[in-house]
Amino acid sequence: MAITIRILTPDDAEIYNELRLRALTEFPAAFGMSVAEMPSVEVMRTRLAGENSWIFGAFDGEQLVGMAGLHRLEFEKMRHKAEIWGMFVAPEQQGLGLGKALLQAAIDQARSTPGIEQLLLTVAGYNEKAKSMYAALGFEAWGFEPRAVKLEGEYYDDVQMCLML
Repeated sequence: MAITIRILTPDDAEIYNELRLRALTEFPAAFGMSVAEMPSVEVMRTRLAGENSWIFGAFDGEQLVGMAGLHRLEFEKMRHKAEIWGMFVAPEQQGLGLGKALLQAAIDQARSTPGIEQLLLTVAGYNEKAKSMYAALGFEAWGFEPRAVKLEGEYYDDVQMCLML
C-alpha cells in the first residue's frame, strides 16, 4: 500500500490515541507523558480542531502508523517559534522514510504559517537515529538536559534542537 501523510482531524482522535498509547507503552523513556496522563479521545477531538496546532499522520492505507505534532507557541513574544512534539513511527514501519516525511510536512507547515521563524524539538539523548534524521533536515543541537526523564528510578537525558526557517 502507498503511504500518505496528512493533517489529522477531529475524526482521527480515536486512532491517534491508539497510536499514542502504543508509543508511550513501547518507548516510555522517549516521552515526557505517561500512559496515565494521556488525554481522553474527547479532549483529543477538541485539540485536533484547534488553531496553531497540527498533528501529522502517516497512513498505510487506513492504518495510522506514524505521527508528529507541531504547535506554535502562544505568548506574543514567542509566537515566532513552534515546537515539534510527539514524533513516533511504528517499529515495523521504521526505515522507510516515514519519520523524515512527517518531519518535512511539519517543517513545510511551519514555513507556510506567517510569522513562524524557527522550530524547536526535544529528542531523547540515546536516540541516535532520530538525532541524525533531525540533523539531516537542518536541525542543530543547542542544549542538553541531563536527567530530563525519570522512569522507574532510571534517568534519561534530552537534547534540544532548533531549525531556523
